[in-house]
This record gives sequence, structure tokens and C-alpha cells, in this order.
Amino acid sequence: MLDSSEQTGTSGPSRRLVTAAMASGLVGAAGAAGSPTAQAAERPSAGRRDPAHHDVLFVSAHPDDEAGNLSTFGLWRERLGLRTGVVTITRGEGGGNAVGPEEGAPLGMLREDEERSATALAGIENIFYLDKPDFWYTLSAPLTERIWHQQDTLERMVRLLRMTTPHTVVTMDPRPFSQHGGHQMSARLAIEAFFLAGDGRAFPDQLNCEGLKPWRARRLLAQNHGFSDLLGPDAPRKRRKDPVTGLPVVGVWSGHRSREHGRSWAQVERDASRMYRSQGWAAMPPEVPTDPAKLGSDWFSVLARRGRVVRAPVREQGGLRPVYAEFREWARRVGLPWLANDAQPDYPAVPSTTVPEVAAAPVLNGVEGEGEYPGPELPLRHWEGDEVPHSDCSATAKMSRHGDDLYVLVTVTDDKAGTALDQDDAKRHWRTDSVEIALDPRGDGDDTSVTFKTGIFPFTAGDAGPAAERDADNRQGPAEKTAPGMRVAAAVGEPFRGYTVEVKIPLGELPAAADPERFAANILVYDSDTQDKTGQTRLAWSPFGSAQADPYVWGTARLGGYTPPADRPTVPVDPEIPTEAARSEDSPASVAQARRTGVPLAGGPRPCR
Repeated sequence: MLDSSEQTGTSGPSRRLVTAAMASGLVGAAGAAGSPTAQAAERPSAGRRDPAHHDVLFVSAHPDDEAGNLSTFGLWRERLGLRTGVVTITRGEGGGNAVGPEEGAPLGMLREDEERSATALAGIENIFYLDKPDFWYTLSAPLTERIWHQQDTLERMVRLLRMTTPHTVVTMDPRPFSQHGGHQMSARLAIEAFFLAGDGRAFPDQLNCEGLKPWRARRLLAQNHGFSDLLGPDAPRKRRKDPVTGLPVVGVWSGHRSREHGRSWAQVERDASRMYRSQGWAAMPPEVPTDPAKLGSDWFSVLARRGRVVRAPVREQGGLRPVYAEFREWARRVGLPWLANDAQPDYPAVPSTTVPEVAAAPVLNGVEGEGEYPGPELPLRHWEGDEVPHSDCSATAKMSRHGDDLYVLVTVTDDKAGTALDQDDAKRHWRTDSVEIALDPRGDGDDTSVTFKTGIFPFTAGDAGPAAERDADNRQGPAEKTAPGMRVAAAVGEPFRGYTVEVKIPLGELPAAADPERFAANILVYDSDTQDKTGQTRLAWSPFGSAQADPYVWGTARLGGYTPPADRPTVPVDPEIPTEAARSEDSPASVAQARRTGVPLAGGPRPCR
């Protein structure tokens, strides 16, 4: 069932508005046929008095996911009168915190405040939180689906579309490689909800009990970061096609000047981004280039127009690993199989080594003793962030085994010390100088919930020594609670020129028995040269994609001569995943918004009529 405002056709003043928008670069080269702004120009919100109505709805997983498109949303509002709303499925409770000790629900409330302040610069009034828990960084959409209770989240999303009646839905990229599982899952849910909202058979209680009507949005867009190198105002005026999916791509240039703010929308977006202080974004350079030729555009793949799927050729890919096979099946099920074109990257051969057995246990003192690590030295190479000289950040690692204990020695050259965290804040290790050791005991994990990952801080505040924790794995928290048999030592240079970390990890602490032939590992170094809890450079033994979160990347570390105890399980134990989430009912801003718009808190049901 289509609202009368959803009829097609452009003529008269609306057509002139579309033409003017195209000429000024407010829309991409697809113009009236493929541009979200051209479609939006036909239906400005000025004639709609429903306080729940939004012309555009952006769907994402966390506060700050919309930050990269605020220049577009602000431009559309200022030039074309379009009202954008944001759906944020979680409040980012599982993220880091660069500004304080808050975790869980208190961190979620802090991040809501940041998001509302930042998006207000683009004229966004309403953010609809679905109150789902944000846990640690994972690349797995299926794992996220289990934690979010997919059907419940989808029902809430469909309800929001039926209540806010957008003509354009914008979401994240659903493709799986090197991308947060929450981002993938939020995109999948938005895509499914886009089509289900207009289907009278979907969630019939919303229609029969709550008094809602089916709503078919016109346009479905997904963020596309593959064109970010195209700069200048002319880039989005050319017709473009995504080389992987074959879908049309439209862009909106960020260099247009905001009449309200008196500077470019790119600069407004940067000002907004720096408001996400808990995520360390205040460390971004405060100014963007003033040269128009150096400013980029926001790019979107067009998944649907006029309420119907945009079709593209399908390229089948063989030899898929489970994560990519699952994505292909989902893409087929929702009728967009081309989204899975070349979804699995050409993974390089992983590094391999043999961990030697030593007759005597190494002495844990942060110093390599004679005969303690007779195996090869493993070089750690640049993985993410700034590429810097050897003297700024470089590292090597060695491993050995004594009995049922794995020993790892990591030697780091570093020219500047990062923040010395308090012992009780020794978590989310990527915020400062640290070493991460990731172990997949069976060598066949599809996500890190079946692995052991520890972050080790070589120094903490008050000369309290090293500290260790576990994060984004089978069990998380301080090492003394989550891996009580683990022991850590560190030697820090004075004056500071780097450090050495030495750790003993009992193989019995792993979530399953170690398979000596398939045992997988990655060793990573995080380098921070500041005191603001932000990182600059990352190194890894196996540096590809999301090297810390993708077990497919990790190297093989054969355990020569090792046989695990017969009573040790070969199937990893069920993971412990935090599910604490901030609630909209506890947010004054969300409560006030629900009263103002009439949209229930967390996308929940309206009372039966």
C-alpha cells in the first residue's frame, strides 16, 4: 500500500529543483533516475505534519556510525528541506572510553549524549535507539544476530519504517570482509525491513492491533567506501558503478558551503566528529582542507529505487569459508545475490612456525635468557594506522613451550610512551601501548568467540608494573579472573626506548584443547604516541584485514611434540558475551523524543487500538 505522496513523476517546480540540484552537485550523476536527493526533492517534508515523519532514515549499529555522512544529511536539510532521522541499534556499550571510567550502560548513555550533540550540527533532531546490547568488536554478523535476537530487532525496525514513513533509507555496507559484525547486521536488518515494511503479511499485529499501515520506501542506499579517493566537486557528477556488485553508485560532495554555519559541510562534519570524545575522535585534526580539490564526497550504492530492487549481474564464487558462504545465502534469500560478488577476498598464505619445546621453563622477567626461546624470531609488520620508521615502532616475537604452558616474548622498539593507565582501567588495550596475543586452539574458528585473546600493558600508572586482560574472545575481563594461571612480566627501558613483554599462557586456559598441528596464533602490537588514549600505529605477525578479529588470517603455530590431556574438550565452551545495554526509558532525551514524535521507546509496540 503506497501513501499518495509516493506516486512517481516529476514535473514543474519539482523538476526544476531536481535539475538545479544536479547542476550544483548536490546529487550524483545518476540524477533523477538514481539519486536519493533527486527522489527526495519530489517529496519535501514541508507538506507533512506528522511529527514522526522523516524524509530520510539512516540505520546503523552504534553512535558515531553516521558521522561520515553528516555532511550529506546537513546539506540535504539546508538546501532541500529534507528531515533525516537516525536509527541506532545499540548505544555502543562495548566500545572504548577515552574520557573516563564508564562502561556498559553508563558508557551507552555518555555515547548517546555525544551522538545527539554531534548530529544536531546537521539538523538531526531524532535518534531512535533499539536498546540492543553492544559487545566487543567482532566480524561476525551471525554472532551479532544471536545477541540482538534478530527477529525482535527486525520487528522493531519494520515498525519504525511504518511510523516514520521515509522515502529514502540509508544504511551501512552489509558485506562481511574486515567490517564490524554490528555494521553488517544493521545493514542486513535495514535491507530486510525496507521490503517487509511494505508487505501487509509481515508483522500483521502492527497493522491489525497497533493501527499502522504498510509503508514502501522509495530508495535504499548503502554506504560505499570504495570511492573515497575521488576528490573535488566534479567527482560525483559522473556516472559510476561499483566494480564488485555492479550497482550504480551516487555521491554527494562535502565541499558545499553551509549557509547556517558559514563554512564547508566537510568542516561541519569534522566539528561534529570531534564530539565523539569517548572514542578518541577529539584527537582528529580540527581543520579540513580549504582547497575544494582536496575535499571528498559521501558515496552510496543504490540497492533499490522506486521501491524495487536494482538488479546487477551475479558472479558466483567458489571455495567459500563459512562466514562468506553464510553471507551468500543471506543475499540470495533477500533477493540481492549480487551483493555477494567477490565477497571473500583473496586471502594471502598465512605465516607459519613451529613452537619448540624447551626442557626448562623460561624465567618470566622480560629478558630473553639463554636457551629459553630457541625458535625463529617472528617479524611483526605494519598492519594499520601510520607507517612509521623502525625507531618509532617495530617489533619481533618468539614462542616456546614447556609442558602444558605456552611462552611468548615480544620485543618492541618505541620512541614515545603512551598513556599509563591505572591498574583498574587496564582494559581495551588498543587505547595505549600494548601487546595482543590471539590464539585459536583448534585452528578452525570462524569468529573470536571460540578463541583466547589477551591484551598486555607493559606499564601502568604509578609504576605499578604490567597488567593483562582478555577482550573480544571466549571470556573477557581482568586476567587474574579470566585466566588465573597466566603470568606476565615486562621490562621497560629507561629512558623509554621501548619494552619487552613476556607471558606464560597455560594451554588449559584456552576454550578447547590445542590441536598441535592446526594451532593458530597472531601477535600484535599497538603503539600510541600520545596521552589522549588514542593509537597511531599497529603491527602484526599476520597483517591482513582485521588482523585482531579474523581467525582466518592468523598464522599456524605448530606445537611440536605436544599432546593435549585426553579429558580436555575438543569443542570450545560456550562464550561469555556481555549483554548489558542502556535503556531508552532511562534517557530523558529519548523519553522527550518519544513524547514529541509519538514513536514508542526502543521501537516498541504501540498500545492496541
